[in-house]
Order: sequence, then C-alpha cells, then structure tokens
Amino acid sequence: MALRVYNTLTGRKEEFVPLEPGKVKMYVCGVTVYDHCHIGHARANVVFDMIFRYLKYVGFDVTYVRNYTDIDDKIINRANRDGIPWHEVSRRFIAEFDKDMASLGLELPTHQPKATEHIPEIIAIVERLQEKGHAYAVAGDVYFRVATFADYLKLSKRNLEDMQAGARVEVDERKENPMDFALWKGAKPGEPSWESPWGAGRPGWHIECSAMSMKFLGETFDIHGGGKDLVFPHHENEIAQSEAANGSPFVNYWLHNGFVNINSEKMSKSLGNFFTIKEVLERYDAEVLRFFLLSAHYRSPIDFCDQNLTEAHTGLERIYKGLAEIHRLCDGRVAAGDSLSDSGRELEEKVTAIGIRFREAMDDDFNTALAIAGLFDLIRGVNRVATEDSVVNVRLHQILDAARQAVGDVARVLGIFSSVPVEYLGRIKSRRAAALEISTEEIEELIAQRALARKTKDFRRSDEIRDLLLSRNIVLLDSPAGTTWGVK
Repeated sequence: MALRVYNTLTGRKEEFVPLEPGKVKMYVCGVTVYDHCHIGHARANVVFDMIFRYLKYVGFDVTYVRNYTDIDDKIINRANRDGIPWHEVSRRFIAEFDKDMASLGLELPTHQPKATEHIPEIIAIVERLQEKGHAYAVAGDVYFRVATFADYLKLSKRNLEDMQAGARVEVDERKENPMDFALWKGAKPGEPSWESPWGAGRPGWHIECSAMSMKFLGETFDIHGGGKDLVFPHHENEIAQSEAANGSPFVNYWLHNGFVNINSEKMSKSLGNFFTIKEVLERYDAEVLRFFLLSAHYRSPIDFCDQNLTEAHTGLERIYKGLAEIHRLCDGRVAAGDSLSDSGRELEEKVTAIGIRFREAMDDDFNTALAIAGLFDLIRGVNRVATEDSVVNVRLHQILDAARQAVGDVARVLGIFSSVPVEYLGRIKSRRAAALEISTEEIEELIAQRALARKTKDFRRSDEIRDLLLSRNIVLLDSPAGTTWGVK
C-alpha cells in the first residue's frame, strides 16, 4: 500500500509522491518565542516529529525544517513589559522551547533557522514582489497586493468578497485593499530594525517562512505542516507571496493537525484553561503525554482532561507490562522443541501481522490511533502466552523475540516505550507508594489551605504547600473550576 496523506489544499487524501524520488523536503511552522509553549504546541510538534520519523522509517531521505520566529510584536511587547532587550526574550524562550521538545522526546529537525538570520533573503523576496507589481510601499511599510493573486484563499476555501464585506480587519487607510497584508514593517521609535530599500524596519510574520523554507528546500517542496489555526491567514499568505514571487507552485502537500480542547472547551487564555507544557509535565509523565497525543488521529480534535490522560497512562502501563513479560520470557531458560500451544500459534499470527498492520495504518494518512490499536492486540497475545505457557521452547522464543523487535519498530516511529520496561514500571510503583503515604483527606485539606493562602495573597504559603505536595509526588493543576490533583 502506498502512503496516502490528506492534503488541505485539495481537500482529499492523495498518494504521496515526492518531487525527487527517495527524498522528502518538509517545512513546519515553529513558534513565536515570547512565552512558554502550551499543550497545543506540544501536539503540533509531536505530530510532525512522528511524521518525520515515519518517513525515515519507510526509507525516505528527509530534510526537515522548523523555524523560530524570533522577532514579532509579541516579543517586543514582552521585552518592554519585562524591561529587557528583545533578543534576550527570544534567546530565553528558544532555550525553553528546546527543553520542552527534548522532554517530549522529539528528534532534532535538519535545520532550525531564525527569522532574524534571514533578513537579506526576506528583503530579496519583497523586492521581487514589488518589481512584479504584487507589492507596494507606503511610508516605510510594504504590503502584498492581494488583488493581483487570482488564487488567493485557495487553501482555506474562503470567499474573498464575503471576507472583505464582513471580516474584522483593522482599518488602515494606507492599504489599497483591507485584505492586503504586511511584508515589511517600517521601524517605530525604540523598536529593533534592519536597513532595507524602504528604510529601517523589520519583516512581517508571513514573509519569513517563505524566505526560510525556500532557502533550505527550494521554490517548490513536498510538505508544509502546522496546526489548523495557521491555515488562514498565515499559510494562505505564504502561498500568495511565494507563488507570486516565483511563478511556480509553492508546496505540493499541506498537512494540518487538529485542535486541542481542554475539558471539551476550546483552549484559551481568556477562559483560564491554558496550560503550558511545563505545567502539564509537573503532573504527567512526558511519555504519557506523548502517548495521549498520538492515541488519536492527528487531524482529529483531542480533549485534554484528567480522564483521558488517566486512560493514556493506563494504556501505556498495560503495554509496558506486556513488554516486561516478553523480556521475562525471552531472558529465561529456553527448552528444546518447536511445538506451540494454541496461545503460541495465535501469537505467531499476530507477530506476523503486526508489521503489515502497522504499515497499513501509517500509510493511511499516519493513522497512529489504528497503529496503537494493533499494538494492544499484540500485547494481549503476549499476555495470554505468559499466562498459559509455562515452558518457552526454541520456536516460542523466536516468536517472542520477533514480537519484541516489532514493538521496537513501532516505538521508534511513535517515539514511545523508550524506557526499560522493568525500570518504567518500578518508577510507577514508587510514585504510587509515595502517594499512599498521604491520605486523600490530607491532600484535600492542604489544597483548601492553599486556596485560602492564594485568596489572601499569601503566595509564600501557597508555594510551600505546592512544594510539600510535590515532594510526596502529588501534583496540582489549577483552573477556573478549582484545583485538581494527581500522582506524578
């Protein structure tokens, strides 16, 4: 079965055929580095790390580019708020992003360019657009002329006339059309800037991704990815400016991951249900979070809530227990003979099928949910053998070893099951034992005391209580509905 991917541009699944046989060029939009990353960033980056891993697993030579937006209004505002230089904000949160991604087990992309390191490339594209009549300068700013690009909105499938009539676009009388977007922003007093043909200024958000992707991947490349929230305006504008500048297709396959909801509500700072990766990892093991994020199809919305994370934890532990059984059976004494019990024959069939099932699931638009379901089926077969077969002969040993290798292949692609099973299960046991040293009533009483301390602005006492519970492997998660707790 050939790999098929859902292309947002065409609105259907298509066979994936790279521009150059055996090679894949992929660009994924990174973060604007002005704050800690949230759970939505975790999903997008885990998804495209999985895709990166799978493409390599099936034999492609992959060039993967993920950028940093290290200059932006939000970065400047954060710098002004904190009273530090803008580049200190960028440096700090690039480092924090890297720590978060390492915690989640991401492999490093081939290239991780920064916007501020590609100002000459950005200026060159803007100049080209202006020469072709697709851009115009006004008092130091340069805008893309949307009316000159006939295919505008082909990615998001929106209607330009309806948007012009009803869109909430900030009124700017200097624009020829309210939908025109900034390619270059003239410098304001006190802001960072770079010299350009239009005076000192800095790049707009959209143009930087066109410049960096084309530098490392060429004018046309295979895959562009990101969250669904980027389809409009960011990716739509990337297409317009890139294809207008080059006169050629920009990207062949557009892939977008679904949203993360919090307790069935859209994640939003205004709703107070906005959790950073660091906050989540205080409560849940990083491998549990990654397993949860991959347990649903990447295009589907997922609901981040205690129940679903608990189920992910239980599922991950179940597979680890199955892996521990494989290790126990394989590492024990092996008897002569090649006869198999019914459970042994059933496991042999599952082991033979797991590789095919895994490829079929992943080749169907990276269906990790189906791939993990196949893994659970294999583990059930292992557990049946562990229960019913008291003797491991040569043939059963070979089957169990093949099962271990099959799980290893899945693990490498999904980026999970990276721990030694006995060690992982030991850590879980220790955490539970530590948690049992404090009763539910004691935990709830301390949470109530902390709530009172926060209400009276006694933040020192509030932090003391949080740290005390954390020392007992009890982690807290605050939300508008109150404080919940769990075992780390």
